[in-house]
Amino acid sequence: MKKLLVVCIAFLFGNTILSFASTVDTLQIPSVAMNKTYKAAIVLPNSYAKGKTAYPVLYLLHGAYGHFSDWLSNTPNKNTVKNLADQYNIIIVMPEGETFSFYLDSPVNKGSQFETYITSEVIQKIDKTYRTINDKKGRVIAGLSMGGHGALSLSAKHPELFCAAGSMSGAVDMGTMLGREPNDQVIKLMQPVFGDQSTNPDLYAQNAVMGMVDKIKANKLALIIDCGVDDFLIEPNRELHRRLVYSKVPHDYTERPGAHTWEYWENALPYQLLFFSKVLKSNGVLNN
Repeated sequence: MKKLLVVCIAFLFGNTILSFASTVDTLQIPSVAMNKTYKAAIVLPNSYAKGKTAYPVLYLLHGAYGHFSDWLSNTPNKNTVKNLADQYNIIIVMPEGETFSFYLDSPVNKGSQFETYITSEVIQKIDKTYRTINDKKGRVIAGLSMGGHGALSLSAKHPELFCAAGSMSGAVDMGTMLGREPNDQVIKLMQPVFGDQSTNPDLYAQNAVMGMVDKIKANKLALIIDCGVDDFLIEPNRELHRRLVYSKVPHDYTERPGAHTWEYWENALPYQLLFFSKVLKSNGVLNN
C-alpha cells in the first residue's frame, strides 16, 4: 500500500512539473522574398501564459546540414532549450535556415534569401504573433557552426535589430570548408547560394565574418564567441578573436574542451544565455 501511495504521489508531482513547463509552438512563417513557407520552433517560457508582459527574444540558429528543429531534437538532453527559456524568462525562436544557406541572400538564386527572411520576415511574424519586446534592446541572436556565422553576420549587417550576438563553433571563415571536405561536395552544396562562383575563394572571403571586424566595431553590440579546442573550426575562431582584440572590440571569448558536437553545444548554450541575460537586464527588459 505504501509503495502504491509513493507511486501515486510521484505521478501527481511529475504531472504538476510538466503542467508548469515551457511550451513549444511550431509556426508556419511565409517568405515573400522566396515564395515559400518554412516552419519555426518557438519555445515559450512557463510564465508567458500566466501574464501579459512582453518578453525578450533569442533567435537561435541551426548549423549546416540541419533544420529548424535541431536544437530541440539533437541535444543529449532534449529539454535543454526549454529549461533555459524557463530559467531566463525568454522566448527562444528557432527558424529554418536550410542545409547550406549560411543565412545569406544569394546573388544568383531567388529561392535562397535567408538574410532577408530572418531579418525582415521571421522577426516581423514573431513580433506580430507573440508578446515580444519589439525593439533591439530585447532581441538577441546566436547559433552554432553555420548558425554562428549567421548570428554574427546578421547582427553586423543589421545592428538596428539586435543588442547582442553569440557564436558557438562558428564558421567565421567560410573558406575553411573548401579545405576540410571534398571540394566537389562543398561546391555542390554552395551552388544554391553562389551558383557558378561556388569555386571562387574570394567570394567566400567577401561574405565571411572574418572580414566584418570594422562593421562589428562600429556597431558596438555585445558579443560572445566560443569554440571547442578539438573543433576543426578552432583556428578561424582564434584568428577572429585576435582581430577583434587588435581592433579593440569588446567581446567575450572562450575556448573549452570539446569538438564540433552536440555535447559541446549543449554545454555552451547556457553560458551564452547567461551572457545575454546580463545584457538584457542592463537594458531593463528581462523579467527574472
